[in-house]
Amino acid sequence: MAKNQFKDSSAKKNKKSSSKKTKEKKNSLKKVSSFFNSITSNEKLNKSIGLILLITSAFLLFAFTSFLFTWKVDQNIINNHWNNPDIQVENWLGKLGASTSHLFIFDGFGVSSFLFVFLIFILGFRILFKVSLLPLGKSFKYSIFSILWLSVSLSYILPSIPILGGSFGHYTNLWLTSTIGGIGILLFLALSLLLFLVLNFNISFNFFKQEKISDNSESDEVIVDETVPEVVPENVPITLTESTTTNDFEDKEEEEKQPEENENSTVNLTTENNSIKPEKKDENISFEVEEAEVKEEILSESELNKKVAEFGEYDPTLDLSSYQLPTIDLLKDFGDTQKKVTPEELEANKNRILETLENYNIKITSIKATIGPTVTLYEIVPEAGIRISKIKNLEDDIALSLAALGIRIIAPIPGKGTIGIEVPNQNPEIVPMRNVIASDKFQNAKMELPVVLGKTITNETFVFDLAKMPHLLMAGATGQGKSVGLNAVLTSLLYKKHPSQLKFVLVDPKKVELTLYNKIERHFLAKLPDSEEAIITDNQKVINTLNSLCIEMDERYKLLQD
Repeated sequence: MAKNQFKDSSAKKNKKSSSKKTKEKKNSLKKVSSFFNSITSNEKLNKSIGLILLITSAFLLFAFTSFLFTWKVDQNIINNHWNNPDIQVENWLGKLGASTSHLFIFDGFGVSSFLFVFLIFILGFRILFKVSLLPLGKSFKYSIFSILWLSVSLSYILPSIPILGGSFGHYTNLWLTSTIGGIGILLFLALSLLLFLVLNFNISFNFFKQEKISDNSESDEVIVDETVPEVVPENVPITLTESTTTNDFEDKEEEEKQPEENENSTVNLTTENNSIKPEKKDENISFEVEEAEVKEEILSESELNKKVAEFGEYDPTLDLSSYQLPTIDLLKDFGDTQKKVTPEELEANKNRILETLENYNIKITSIKATIGPTVTLYEIVPEAGIRISKIKNLEDDIALSLAALGIRIIAPIPGKGTIGIEVPNQNPEIVPMRNVIASDKFQNAKMELPVVLGKTITNETFVFDLAKMPHLLMAGATGQGKSVGLNAVLTSLLYKKHPSQLKFVLVDPKKVELTLYNKIERHFLAKLPDSEEAIITDNQKVINTLNSLCIEMDERYKLLQD
């Protein structure tokens, strides 16, 4: 008895605790429902929320539509210049529209994000006007599935266009590819679509319908193939074969019991292997065959070549026909930078050179000075019997006597019978990039890849063809002008070539030398598909880029071979 009493008391306690929990749940649900009822009963709040949703849907519609045409232009601005009011974006709704579109389409679900506009619109319309355009539950269910499915599908079909599937589709495809492979993704997409259609619309798979033969013995209906003609010969008795069923025998007995009047009105058929033999057609019908004679003109090889010559070679610049070369106004104007070397400086340098040579018993017959923008070239003609190597070994001694940072001895000068000594000017002249870019020699250069580096010792603009020196190495001590030379090469090519004709692969281990060229990423910089930045700064990632360039060169060699 004690045990039973203990069990009864524990059961009562459990019932009381469970009843308390159910009461607490009911109270919490009542509070939540009362909260939502208070919101929905507030007419002003409903109208405000409805208006906000409708305006938001219109905002997203215009922003998304504009994003499809301006996303490449605005992407760098919204990432790096959000707080700069001087820099404007191309999106119709400004930086907010560009950033929101980038979040939904590029970082989200791609072009399927337009369905969010649809959902927000029908929700706002229902709240504001109390009218349901479409069932909300089904609309949200169908739209959410469509957003996810379209994002993955479009990213799988066209992975090269990131705005179609968005980041969700891209990374989902990467995960699915590593898990089930490319063909597995196609099967997964087909299966998910079919399951969705079955679960929501109960689609039928009865694509091949077959007519069933009736088993009703009381019916005299004969089911025949639709291709059999309706005309059948008369006075042909019925012939039964092994395929005739028992019902057919019963039908035959009933027909024999019927009056003769009915027998005269029946149709005589021939049944054999459940088929009816069609009536033979008249063999006297004429049948004519006429072949159409079509004469087309076939062009000869010379005529085809003439057509090709008239069409002309393919112009790659048509892909970006509206592209304009940069204007000269982008370069800094230094004004008049010409600085003259004084006669006193020229005379002093000449005397020091002569004194240094005389100290080593080197006599010369003449000396000539050619003034350049930054250095002056002194050309000397040594007396007969003087070895050139002896003069060349005095480079440091002459620099010491001239108190110059460094001189260069050209022994001999190509094309001349003289020895040149280049001495830096005390007040070097600035050679602006604007002046050499605007020079006639560079603008009218007929080279494949013209590059202007500055001016020669004779004050002429120096232009060379990079295509004839592809393995160019720039080396030198700190402050000798390596970065300036590299910038001159890049700037020259940007002022002469179209984006379809030129692509740069830039590697910047210092991470500060080439950051200025980030702005030309969309037109001129080449990078691997999985690279985050166009300018490579990580030495470990350079290997993949160099390997890809080797593959590209091999492909070009194969094309050249063909």
